[in-house]
Amino acid sequence: MEYPITTEGKYQFVETVGQGETLILLHGLFGTLDNFQYLLKDFGKTYNVIAPIMPVFELPLRHVSVDGLVDFMVGFVAFKKLQKFHILGNSLGGHIAILYALKEPSHVLSIILTGSSGLYEKAMGTTFPRREDKEYIRKKIQSTFYDPASASDAMIDEVFAAVNDRGKLIRAISMAKSALRHNLADKLGQINTPALLIWGNQDTITPPFVGEKFKELLPNATLFFIDKCGHAPMLERPEEFNNYLTDFLNKLALSRG
Repeated sequence: MEYPITTEGKYQFVETVGQGETLILLHGLFGTLDNFQYLLKDFGKTYNVIAPIMPVFELPLRHVSVDGLVDFMVGFVAFKKLQKFHILGNSLGGHIAILYALKEPSHVLSIILTGSSGLYEKAMGTTFPRREDKEYIRKKIQSTFYDPASASDAMIDEVFAAVNDRGKLIRAISMAKSALRHNLADKLGQINTPALLIWGNQDTITPPFVGEKFKELLPNATLFFIDKCGHAPMLERPEEFNNYLTDFLNKLALSRG
């Protein structure tokens, strides 16, 4: 990755210190900052892109929940003294982005969701009965992409290590259950913030109908589908994803004069 990970206080994050508005990137349950490598590369100079490492596996057990991650975000924004920003989330990160926007709407210029949980998601499950079988984990990770080759060995190794660490496994299962419990269908109508939805046509975790439902329930949303693409469009089809995001952000800037 072009930008190093910075540690300040209890937070770890990448920050590009670009010249424009701030764009925060939130990864998913087993996501890493590498999932955002093309966003960092293409937007890092024209935006101040900040990607925090979400403490999915570090939260105290009693705080392992989507609410725990929202509290983390509230603390992180205060620590960085951020005022207004765009917030982009993939998978669980999208769920957290929405909950943050509901809790702190004055900070959020726009929401970008891609493969977001919060309405329906077919996750790895709430147990890992074959967690010591690396090929099983490999196939599970590959199934999140249209092209299995998009699942790098490093990505597979990281997930395999996480699900074979008892503490991390317990937290992953608890977080997945929390996300399923926190359905957002009755809350999305409260969000008038401009929203961009980018979905993979072949997403099997949050299928295309989930993107359509988000568009139906969010009052100010635009939806695009990318073909030959799974659950992480910003990684699997970065050129198309970044074109949609550029157009969206440019139109917002023009509308604000």
